[in-house]
Amino acid sequence: MVDASTSAHGDLTLKNLTKNFGDFIAVDDLDLVIPEGSFFALLGPSGCGKTTTLRMVAGLEEPTSGSIFIGNTDITYEKPYKRPVNTVFQNYALFPHLSIYENVAFGLRRRGVKDVDTQVQKALELVELTHLSSRKPNQLSGGQQQRIALARAIVNRPALLLLDEPLGALDLKLRRAMQIELKWIQTEVGITFVHVTHDQEEAMTMADTIAVMNEGKIEQMGSPADLYDDPRTAFVANFLGQSNLIKGLITDRADNSGIVDVFGTKLSLPTIRNHAHDSSVLLGIRPEKIRIAPAGAAMNGNILDGGVISDASYIGVSTQYQVEMPWGQELMVFEQNDDGTPPLAKGDPVVMSWEPIFTFGLAGDQDATAGSEANPDSE
Repeated sequence: MVDASTSAHGDLTLKNLTKNFGDFIAVDDLDLVIPEGSFFALLGPSGCGKTTTLRMVAGLEEPTSGSIFIGNTDITYEKPYKRPVNTVFQNYALFPHLSIYENVAFGLRRRGVKDVDTQVQKALELVELTHLSSRKPNQLSGGQQQRIALARAIVNRPALLLLDEPLGALDLKLRRAMQIELKWIQTEVGITFVHVTHDQEEAMTMADTIAVMNEGKIEQMGSPADLYDDPRTAFVANFLGQSNLIKGLITDRADNSGIVDVFGTKLSLPTIRNHAHDSSVLLGIRPEKIRIAPAGAAMNGNILDGGVISDASYIGVSTQYQVEMPWGQELMVFEQNDDGTPPLAKGDPVVMSWEPIFTFGLAGDQDATAGSEANPDSE
């Protein structure tokens, strides 16, 4: 029998993959192709099915139905150690009694590889920790342990590296540095990385493609820019960053753009970014795309008048305004602190505008708050 742990290469393909825990459907009929050599992120809130999906690919969980292929090799029911797959967990799972060198060498020795030293040295060079090879894991910082766990996984040259919230235990500054380093390492080694995270910034910084998961299904998949700039559902719009979603009615349609009536104000919506099924629409605009000025100022593009600032928070790079509109909804505006606009204060009447191209439209029957309660930025 062919050993899948060394022979299987190619795209990772999930076909009708389903996992039930009793009556609970954790992963619901998932179809997904992850191209060989890509950095792919499964992003979503706790309980959305992303970790269960990863565990099925790793062989740590058996699917209820469906299949998993790497290239043309079916690995659905292969033992974990017979798969060309390594996993890096949040807790690193290093052997505390072994040196860093022996931790990295462990998998090679178990497989009977002859030239262990050369491969271990290359892996340690890749994570820039050759000088710590004789130390034990408890003598390393969290960031260094994370890099050793990565070196130990990469040294085996798996077809697929699974990353399960690998940066979750690190502080913010180190996490951001490691995001850049992980992306660089993936590019260097060319192995397919599948990264599971609930952190939107982490996914957007590193991944070529992101699949946003919600309740066991993929809500939307695409590049970070596609998902952020052109979300197809309220869940994606709110989970990936923050969005203003305003109820409106499409009153006119043309080839390139339509007109949306929002509480008596006419706003332009590009046809290519309108995902509403009918005339009922949730008009979307990201907070940082909006310009804000004192009431009466001359503005261009899509214009909303009559708002009053209900809250202003200075956060260094920008000031975040909450603007209460005449119909009772509060809109968010992030204004860069670049001396372009004088500071505005609570109670100031304002006018807002944005370029029509930044507007997106979602089906009007969706819950405008979907995804916001799961978004770390909204807490």
